[in-house]
Amino acid sequence: MWYAIIGTDRENSLAARLESRPAHLARLQALAAQGRLKLAGPLPAIDAEDPGPAGFTGSLVVAEFPDLAAAREWAEADPYLAAGVYVRVEVRPFRPVLP
Repeated sequence: MWYAIIGTDRENSLAARLESRPAHLARLQALAAQGRLKLAGPLPAIDAEDPGPAGFTGSLVVAEFPDLAAAREWAEADPYLAAGVYVRVEVRPFRPVLP
């Protein structure tokens, strides 16, 4: 089943986000290589492709896991959470419809 993982950034987390980004991306690339990643990306703090110093308010990952417990376990091991970038991570079942 697919799951939406929504990480919410703490204020002023841009430096920590940039520092832990390589480890965060490596986990996403592993999911993609397994064919389990539908989409992933950051949520800019302002209406801009590159928010610059305004940074981000969080991230969205839509990925496939065997069950909700596995999705939560994966989300709780995110380097952004360990680095204090995220203050909260929410995992919800997701049913793709389009495209």
